[in-house]
Amino acid sequence: MMNQFNGNYNSNRTMTQAMSRTFVSTVFMWMFAALGITAATAFLFGTNEALFSSFIHVTPQGGAKMSILGWIITFAPFIIVFTMTANMHKMSVQKTVLMYVIYSILMGISLSFIFWAYTAASIFKTFVISAGMFGVMAVVGYTTKTDLTKFGSFLFMALIGIIIATLVNFFMHSARLDYIISIVGVLIFTGLTAFDVQKIKQIGDSGINDGEMMAKITVHAALTLYLDFLNLFLYLLRFFGNSRD
Repeated sequence: MMNQFNGNYNSNRTMTQAMSRTFVSTVFMWMFAALGITAATAFLFGTNEALFSSFIHVTPQGGAKMSILGWIITFAPFIIVFTMTANMHKMSVQKTVLMYVIYSILMGISLSFIFWAYTAASIFKTFVISAGMFGVMAVVGYTTKTDLTKFGSFLFMALIGIIIATLVNFFMHSARLDYIISIVGVLIFTGLTAFDVQKIKQIGDSGINDGEMMAKITVHAALTLYLDFLNLFLYLLRFFGNSRD
């Protein structure tokens, strides 16, 4: 009887672990898909002057002025994330995926300016560095036995602080503060990567049986990792990006 119990327990445990690994790998698949869409869109708009000028006008002095369409594209992703989060339980899987794809495209358009501001070689170099750092922290988050919940709370508060500091520096134009913000930003999103991956693993281990809800959670989890990587890349680009000037 005991051997049968142990056999059933080990079988259920093996099945749960397999489902967890499948969930995590699916989350990463959706994240990589979004990054691919964003990268392709950013390259398309950033290297095509006609498309780029439709939302950003480059002045003869080398500055840039955003058009009305540009402002819409800039703020639309925030609205999409808020809508996805607020209506997660009401929204269908198909609509969740559609908004996720639209979000990826809009972010690609918004980020196309990096091809105007930095050399392609330095963008690629920064991407490789970001991928390496993200990968290492993802492995840490997946394998560590340490509960990162407390670190996550601290990182979230630090994130609020850096957002406020960025808004303040928008008016101050302090190069020193900008440098400090960049360093802190790299540290925050490096830490958040490990925290979010551990949280995603825990969701997979929970064994949620609702297939539709799990599909929506998968997309939302992918969006979280997507934002971790993207922000890490953008903060690192401030250090490793070589200006085209």
